[in-house]
Amino acid sequence: MTRSSSAPTAALPTLALALALAFALPTAMAHPSAAASAAAAPIAFVPASADVPAAAGRTSLPRPTGSFAVGRESLHLVDRARRDPWVPEAGARELMVGVYYPALPGTGTPAPYATVEEARLLLADRGMGDVFPAETLGGTETDVKADARPARGRFPLVVLSPGFGVSAYTLTGLAEELASRGYVVAAVDHAYESVGTAFPGGRMRTCVACEKVRTEADLAAVTAGRAEDVSLVLDRLTGPRPTWRYAALIDRNRIGMAGHSIGGASAAAAMAGDARIRAGVNIDGAFHSAVPETGLRGRAFMMLGTDDDTHRPGGVDRSWDEAWGRLDGWKRWLTVAGANHYSFTDVPVFLDQLGLPGGRLPAPLAGRRGLDLTRAYVGAFFDLQLKCIPQPLLAGVTPANPEVMFNNPGW
Repeated sequence: MTRSSSAPTAALPTLALALALAFALPTAMAHPSAAASAAAAPIAFVPASADVPAAAGRTSLPRPTGSFAVGRESLHLVDRARRDPWVPEAGARELMVGVYYPALPGTGTPAPYATVEEARLLLADRGMGDVFPAETLGGTETDVKADARPARGRFPLVVLSPGFGVSAYTLTGLAEELASRGYVVAAVDHAYESVGTAFPGGRMRTCVACEKVRTEADLAAVTAGRAEDVSLVLDRLTGPRPTWRYAALIDRNRIGMAGHSIGGASAAAAMAGDARIRAGVNIDGAFHSAVPETGLRGRAFMMLGTDDDTHRPGGVDRSWDEAWGRLDGWKRWLTVAGANHYSFTDVPVFLDQLGLPGGRLPAPLAGRRGLDLTRAYVGAFFDLQLKCIPQPLLAGVTPANPEVMFNNPGW
């Protein structure tokens, strides 16, 4: 259905709501500050009871729908012009970037989903270490091949930024889908902003920021810092002396960005500060004032979130209403019935496969369905904005996808 605008009702401020939800969870399951990074607090992956057995089988992501095979390489980027904002004594700001790209079929070797230690740290942080083996998560089967030979052509670039406290590998399903459809995808891990990301030299960067971010001003600083990170990524991938050996694949005139949770706010912040980014998507994240009052200079933006009292027009997260009024280009406001905060990531797919519940606030929407809808609508958005391919899917509700609501007040 298509909704019209309604007057906001009295509601908690975004940060207060997130903190309230976070404190409703066991303290071992979520950092209050990390929960505050999203309008809807991240949902801890809490089993219904300790009796849920670990599955013996493997987890896997659904096959991407595009016509290209998918390759991946990892880049370690260092910004010597900036000190790390969370651990200044560590020196320069560092990033890990997983670059997914259209590849030649039959080349490369299977790429790991995550290292076992990265998976262990995430599962331990979310209280799932006893029921979801780290080896199972880290060994998730994907269609990504490491060091595959690139396909011929020039392709748009899409940058992905994950939620606060989690690594970019939780967006692998979306990354490999976009690459299979003819995009180069740069999935960014921001140092010290996830519970565990492996860096060269055997270094594991954990979430120091989770212990330091407490206020709305802190969250705005996270989005601003990530915007600077993204500009560095664009410099290194599309500049005159690119870091990546296959940088010639990228059409530097067609660049977009999407992010989940605070990564979505960072998409808006990056667009506000970097004119190279033509189109952006915020997936279920509070904006933290990332959209300036002057808008985004006519560029396209889509908001995709949960269909609840948080992200509908007039909802608790007032930043979505504010951002909508400031967006001054092509725009859509979509919400997905039955989704929770993590329905737009890989995680619920694995929980469904292992027979584990989705958390204290389970989503009626199946994990595979949530990922399929995310892939379809984010893919359609970038196909329209970066490839100029008409997309009837973005014109309104379709019979095939009744869960997706078009909330476009004043549209």
